[in-house]
Amino acid sequence: MARVTVEDCIEKVENRFDLVLLAAQRARQLSSGTVTTLSRDNDKNPVIALREIAETAVSPEELEQLLINNTQRFVQADNPFGKDDDDEESLLKELEKEMDLSSDSEVSDESFDDDFAKALEALADQLPDDMEDDSDLSFEK
Repeated sequence: MARVTVEDCIEKVENRFDLVLLAAQRARQLSSGTVTTLSRDNDKNPVIALREIAETAVSPEELEQLLINNTQRFVQADNPFGKDDDDEESLLKELEKEMDLSSDSEVSDESFDDDFAKALEALADQLPDDMEDDSDLSFEK
């Protein structure tokens, strides 16, 4: 790789680490079949990528955005419902009406505790009787 190419790129992208990331992104694009904006001249993809960055044939901002999009796994939408906040509030109110939930009616903790206790008893009944003793458990190395 020619040192002059790297020095020319530093004028466009000041941080060397960013330059490496952007040139690698462009080299990946070139190896996947993207058409080069410059002549190849028997150069390999990383050298072509650096030459394109140095001659501003490709925009570093566009490469940065592509790099972010390719590495980002979760994109949070501004508004997941695609509607205004007023629409969301009205939807929530309609849901409350449909489910007969209002601020006046409260779910009692006692009914939850009773249901939880029944579920635990049902699970305890399903355990085998010989599991009460830990001596039956053996581990092999």
